[in-house]
Amino acid sequence: MTGDHPQDGESPAGGISGAMADLAACIRFFSRLPVPCVNRTDNPASLPDFSRAAWTMPLAGAVLALPGALVLLLAGASALPDMAVALLAVGTGIAVTGGLHEDGLADVADGFFGAGTAERRLEIMKDSRIGAFGTLALILSVLLKVALVAALLERHAALPAALLLVCAEAGSRAVMAGVWSALPPARPGGLASLCGTPSPRGAALATAIGAGGLLAALAVVPPAAAMWAAVLALLSAAGLRRLALAKIGGHTGDVLGAAQQLAVLSILLGFCAAA
Repeated sequence: MTGDHPQDGESPAGGISGAMADLAACIRFFSRLPVPCVNRTDNPASLPDFSRAAWTMPLAGAVLALPGALVLLLAGASALPDMAVALLAVGTGIAVTGGLHEDGLADVADGFFGAGTAERRLEIMKDSRIGAFGTLALILSVLLKVALVAALLERHAALPAALLLVCAEAGSRAVMAGVWSALPPARPGGLASLCGTPSPRGAALATAIGAGGLLAALAVVPPAAAMWAAVLALLSAAGLRRLALAKIGGHTGDVLGAAQQLAVLSILLGFCAAA
């Protein structure tokens, strides 16, 4: 090896080069996109260090929302029904991430509500099989997201609805960073703990970037809708945090995926709550 890439666990250089490497690592981690090496400080084989890179999470969320937003924009210009367009856009987003966060939501539903002890709940969440609670959570969440995106398309047309979808996905990753920072690991050897816990500063910066996305949404929705989006997202984060502490004593990767899913639904609900 020539030393072009840092070894695992080594912090990349700071500045723009390090920021680009952190963002690339975050996009790889949360998606199926084949992100190439962006510079000499970027090691595509390494896990991201979220103790340093948490601030990139909402930016990665915006990037990952772009394929679905493009589908929404193009299909929305056709004569297809709004529900069909929304389904295509949501399905594209799921394909981009490989259903990573949807899987987390399903595992949390199965684990939290399918067992009586923290140990058993963690076992269920680690199991790749899906149960009744997880199936119902997936069906309801996907149906609700499709319905909300279709409502945005009906009210605001394709381009504004695509912008709102990007804003919602970015904001939901900011919420995920906040939940991650606020909870201890429930499974110390899990993937989420191996990637490092976001620092309070990193989570705060991610929150500021996510809030910037909600401010951008004001180009489309009234202030009351953006306020509802922020309030509902914060409530979803607070509720999941309390539930995770009560059920398993902290966070896992599945809990973080559930946080993102609940947050994006909350933000979309907020966007639709005020005409």
